[in-house]
Formats: sequence, C-alpha cells, structure tokens
Amino acid sequence: MRLNTFATSLWTTAGLLMAGTSATAQQVNQELEIVGRPVDRGMGFQPSATELARDVVWLDNMLLVIITIITLFVTALLAWVVIRYNHKRNPEPATFTHNSPLEVAWTVVPVVILVFIGAFSLPVLFKQQEIPEADITIKVTGYQWYWGYEYVDHDFGFESYMLAREELEEYGYSQEEYLLATDTAVVVPIGATVVMQVTAADVIHSWTIPAFGVKQDAVPGRLAELWFAAEREGIFFGQCSELCGKDHAYMPITVKVVSQETYDAWLAEATGTS
Repeated sequence: MRLNTFATSLWTTAGLLMAGTSATAQQVNQELEIVGRPVDRGMGFQPSATELARDVVWLDNMLLVIITIITLFVTALLAWVVIRYNHKRNPEPATFTHNSPLEVAWTVVPVVILVFIGAFSLPVLFKQQEIPEADITIKVTGYQWYWGYEYVDHDFGFESYMLAREELEEYGYSQEEYLLATDTAVVVPIGATVVMQVTAADVIHSWTIPAFGVKQDAVPGRLAELWFAAEREGIFFGQCSELCGKDHAYMPITVKVVSQETYDAWLAEATGTS
C-alpha cells in the first residue's frame, strides 16, 4: 500500500526528505493541543480555526433558523387544515379550482427567501473561491491511498501515511487519534495565508480540514486551489472526502499550526538549511 511503482515515478527527489521531516514533525507535535478532531456523539461543527470556518458556521446557523421557521409554519398550517377542513367540520367541500392571490404568494415568498439566502451565502462562497496572494504555497497530491505534499517555494516535500495503532505513541499521539494521525504532517505558521494546490495522481480524492472550513476535490490532470489562514495553534485532522477505492477510509490528513518561530526552525531543519 505504501510505495508503488506509479507513485515513485511521479514523486521525485522531494520524497527523499521524508525521514527528516518526520522527525521534526514529532518534535512539533509535543507542544501542540489537538483542536480539530471528530468527537464521539458530536453533532456540531469542530472549533472554527479560520475566518472561512466562522463564516460557514454563521451561515449554517442562519439557515437553521430559516428552515426551523418554515418547518413550524408548514406544520401548523397542515394541522390547521386537518382540524378545520376535516369531514365532520366541513361536510360540504368547496368547489373552487384556484386562488390567484394565494398562488402568487406561495410563488413570490419562496423566491424572496431564496434571494435573501443567496445574498448571504454567495459572499461566503466567493471568499472561499477568490484565492489571495499566498505567504506559503503547498502542492498536495492524492494517491491511492496517501497524500504527497510539496512546499513549492522551498523545493522540498514528503509523503504522509496513516499511523498504525502500534505507532501512535512513538509519534506523540494517543490511541484516540487512530485513523486520524499521520506519520508526517503539514506544518504552517499561525496567521499565514496558505494556498493549497490540489491534484491527484490516479483517481479523484478530496482534501479537507473541517476546522478550517475548506474542502477541495483532487482531480487527476487538474490543479485546483484552496486557501486558509489559521488563527490558533494546534493539531487539526481531516480525511479524504471523496470515495477513492478500498482504502479510502485510511488516508487521513494532519495539519499542525505553530508559531512563526517554531515554523522557521522546523522548515530550516526539514530543508537541511539549519
């Protein structure tokens, strides 16, 4: 599952730096709180760690209010019709075939509601899709079934595999992080604008970090982009979110957000410039 001939042919000298990156990733891991991870029986969002995530949570809450009001109104209307126009209360049914004012109302009102929703949701969408100038650019490639990362501005990269149960403690994780933690992680500084260039080498994958409010399909032959600027330090987990084969459930994503000083030290050691 790890290295196959096809992946090796695509991933060149960047993969040779994987061992050094793995060691520094363990050192970073010891100082960070695990923030973005799924919670048993959880029903809400993960803690928002970016402006994009806060926008998504706000929009979801606003839509929930609108949907709740509509649901209560329709339920009350149905109950009123059942009680008011049942056979006992209304033995003689009406003979009219239409009601123009009512028909106009139930057409115009949904249009107004949709326009209102669009006025708030489109800016959120545009903010995600309008890629700002990057402080850090990272190319991520999805493989069956692991991720490859290349720090474009520094000409180095590594591959990221899910940790087995017996490896978790060695890398500073607990058993609760099984199926979430990887041997190497994307490391970025807090506050930096990070642009991820997303693609795939074989089938469609999808790179996502829920706490960042970002998700982007990785399509072979295409280079898509997403961006985020993390607002708090910590470890954040994601998963491939596009069904990509038999080991789809075993290609997690780990991102570590650190201080600028820690990032600079990590980068220097990872690139061999320290």
